[in-house]
Amino acid sequence: MVGSQGPQPPPFPMEPTMAQYQAISKHPPKVCQEPHLPQGHLQPQQHRLLVARLHMASLAKEMYRMGQAPLFRCKGPPTSLASASGSFPNSGLYGSYPQGQAPPLSQAQGHPGIQTPQRSAPSQASGFTPPASGGPRLPSMTGPLLPGQSFGGPSVSQPNHVSSPPPQALPPGTQMTGPLGPLPPMHSPQQPGYQPQQNGSFGPTRGPQPNYGSPYPAAPTFGSQSGPQPLPPKRLDPDAIPSPIQVIEDDRNNRGTEPFVTGVRGQVPPLVTTNFLVKDQGNASPRYIRCTSYNIPCTSDMAKQAQVPLAAVIKPLARLPPEEASPYVVDHGESGPLRCNRCKAYMCPFMQFIEGGRRFQCCFCSCINDVPPQYFQHLDHTGKRVDAYDRPELSLGSYEFLATVDYCKNSKFPSPPAFIFMIDVSYNAIRTGLVRLLCEELKSLLDFLPREGGAEESAIRVGFVTYNKVLHFYNVKSSLAQPQMMVVSDVADMFVPLLDGFLVNVNESRAVITSLLDQIPEMFADTRETETVFVPVIQAGMEALKAAECAGKLFLFHTSLPIAEAPGKLKNRDDRKLINTDKEKTLFQPQTGAYQTLAKECVAQGCCVDLFLFPNQYVDVATLSVVPQLTGGSVYKYACFQVENDQERFLSDLRRDVQKVVGFDAVMRVRTSTGIRAVDFFGAFYMSNTTDVELAGLDGDKTVTVEFKHDDRLNEESGALLQCALLYTSCAGQRRLRIHNLALNCCTQLADLYRNCETDTLINYMAKFAYRGVLNSPVKAVRDTLITQCAQILACYRKNCASPSSAGQLILPECMKLLPVYLNCVLKSDVLQPGAEITTDDRAYVRQLVTSMDVAETNVFFYPRLLPLTKSPIESTTEPPAVRASEERLSNGDMYLLENGLNLFLWVGASVQQGVVQSLFSVSSFSQITSGLSVLPVLDNPLSKKVRGLIDSLRAQRSRYMKLIVVKQEDKLEMLFKHFLVEDKSLSGGASYVDFLCHMHKEIRQLLS
Repeated sequence: MVGSQGPQPPPFPMEPTMAQYQAISKHPPKVCQEPHLPQGHLQPQQHRLLVARLHMASLAKEMYRMGQAPLFRCKGPPTSLASASGSFPNSGLYGSYPQGQAPPLSQAQGHPGIQTPQRSAPSQASGFTPPASGGPRLPSMTGPLLPGQSFGGPSVSQPNHVSSPPPQALPPGTQMTGPLGPLPPMHSPQQPGYQPQQNGSFGPTRGPQPNYGSPYPAAPTFGSQSGPQPLPPKRLDPDAIPSPIQVIEDDRNNRGTEPFVTGVRGQVPPLVTTNFLVKDQGNASPRYIRCTSYNIPCTSDMAKQAQVPLAAVIKPLARLPPEEASPYVVDHGESGPLRCNRCKAYMCPFMQFIEGGRRFQCCFCSCINDVPPQYFQHLDHTGKRVDAYDRPELSLGSYEFLATVDYCKNSKFPSPPAFIFMIDVSYNAIRTGLVRLLCEELKSLLDFLPREGGAEESAIRVGFVTYNKVLHFYNVKSSLAQPQMMVVSDVADMFVPLLDGFLVNVNESRAVITSLLDQIPEMFADTRETETVFVPVIQAGMEALKAAECAGKLFLFHTSLPIAEAPGKLKNRDDRKLINTDKEKTLFQPQTGAYQTLAKECVAQGCCVDLFLFPNQYVDVATLSVVPQLTGGSVYKYACFQVENDQERFLSDLRRDVQKVVGFDAVMRVRTSTGIRAVDFFGAFYMSNTTDVELAGLDGDKTVTVEFKHDDRLNEESGALLQCALLYTSCAGQRRLRIHNLALNCCTQLADLYRNCETDTLINYMAKFAYRGVLNSPVKAVRDTLITQCAQILACYRKNCASPSSAGQLILPECMKLLPVYLNCVLKSDVLQPGAEITTDDRAYVRQLVTSMDVAETNVFFYPRLLPLTKSPIESTTEPPAVRASEERLSNGDMYLLENGLNLFLWVGASVQQGVVQSLFSVSSFSQITSGLSVLPVLDNPLSKKVRGLIDSLRAQRSRYMKLIVVKQEDKLEMLFKHFLVEDKSLSGGASYVDFLCHMHKEIRQLLS
């Protein structure tokens, strides 16, 4: 291997070993005649040494000819990879491994064609026999073996781990599984009763992509050297390392056809990328709860050893597909839902009825409780209540109870909630046309406020406020002919100047509301006021809800940094020089404590805040997003807003935000069976104690991530139970309890833990853990923590679960084989490793966004989908199969859609056929396509309809509208597009997938040694 700084190779190979002398005598090289030398020039010993060296040189030449890596290397030490921060400046070409070459991963120890059983298969090792003499023969090796190398066939492999074929050139000290790279495929005996699953991560070798040079050039040759040149390190074929696309495809094929029935404890659901139906038979649907592992270690020592975080990502109000029924609502009348007297857990399918049905034993704390007379029912011969299947709480994993007055504030049933629209009317908002656009949209949007079930109209009342550095309240009482404005200029002591007529029913006051929305843009059309306030606006909305004695939501439309004299005034503190310093964390922290204090008051009132930002420059998102974040609200950001370019995105987000079902004034608690407890929480909420998650509002897109730790030993037989209880007020003002239950297995063997993990959920947890970590720690320390934890997880598996094999081989658990590629995507994300073009506001925005994402959203956010458009038949109505997110996969004769849940790009190759360009863009050539185009022309041809239909379909799958950007190959916008090709090295210094895999292998080897 040629090192960047190491000494040049000598003209002859290094001193041969005794084993190599013996090998020479057995395999005489082609140059086998001793050269005639004049007598007296060489002593016999020198003569023999020279002959031996010539023999060795000849061997090296012969191996070079056969395409085999040289057996000798320079004595100079290889440069090691940089620190474990996710960024390896010298990685690859001169790193511990040759450029672009992973440690030898192998699937079943170097066999690309081995079939791996499904993840539920038992953990016995599946052996396979080498071929008999009549079978395929291994290629012979021309030359001696290095010390430590062996010709041995494959060793026994564990069915729940994956290893990949050794690369063509091996790092020092690495053991080759076969003499010349991967051995020919062999078939392992199938395990009885288990359908073999094609792993698929290691596909056939791909040819070079047209017009795209390899991003990993071969090592340069230094000077002209006599003697044989070492073979440049061959790049590992990316198809030889685990592919997210293949894993997703396999799961769809294997698990997308049958419904997922939740009756069995601890079964791992299909991946979030698989489209499947759920049948609730006693455990909550994975749409509501997903876990990092469905088999929990029985002891805390075992959990510490594995380092796999035990966490659940809970989405209590998740929207279900039309084919699945919403949770049943159970009304127990004045007595309310039945609960355990000790731990207060709610009745669920896991409670055990005893003594003929007169008592029940709590499955969470084992307390024996009496069954109230009105709830009594006899038991059948199995000890089950005879009415079990008639009662949702005894047969289903998810259901709702109507809450009694005891569950309401001040022992009084709540009023229906209210929506207050608070509109910035400063110069920036008027100049961009935002105010006019918004007022026009609200006229029709108010007809679509959320409503309960079959209600004819929404019970939600509405109010309106405009503001710049003073606030304007509007009386829109139905009896008025025209709306009335009241101005509050004392923003330091905010109050609401009117009660009657501020919050009204839309239908009753429609004429007055329409008149107001017509007048607002005209009233402020000539404003020159550029300064705004922020905290007093939210205080005003909260006070209005308090006066009306109801919960509700504020929709705040804001354009600039609030620099006017008022509580919560901010200064511009944007400083890119802080990046990669210990003070970088201050960029993510709020400037002042006023925002947290305000958020706490909002939560107490049940006042949720949704913030729509339209900044032209720095607005301090880190500070302004504190109130939405702590109240369970959302933040939307439209930088440099222009009506013609951004109106579709803004209006689509606004419609969805106003119409979505929300639970108000909510409290969530997670109970667990004895042995584990909830210790940490991540998401958009507030906590005033260690157990209750308080949410002024909670919608169907928000998740709460909960981490569990052991506080006692668990029992393998009884397993572990979780119960999530959410108390909330519905859109109609009804107080309800939504209950989700989940039973998990417990294990005493680490192999069982690793076989039942879910990598997508693990990455969701790790990203949220890291994104919270940047508030208090240097970003580099956060990245290092993630890498160390990942290495510990994989090293523990290697040490305790995998069958013995060479230390030079990287072995990954089957369920976690995508952990390195996904973790690298998190490490390279804008929050943890920003590029020069990423603003401080963008980083703060993404950080708070990820905090409440569900597993499907983080999956596509960190590893975007790349869809080729011209490969599938034009008449096909299904989505084209995705390809891996790497520049290598792009063909300049094709077009690709790339989406990550927030961004949508259409990349057009320079050699796309003229007919395709004409059909899609209505121009005659590639050069005439407008780069940065955000709307495709509506053309009446099959290709145009197909691509526009696909774009609509992708947008419908995501919770936010993705604005389209057309990117032409070799155009300046292509740099932005390439930022999302996450398997490649990033401009900000993030490692490529292959380099990161090498780095992870090095970390694991260090831990094991």
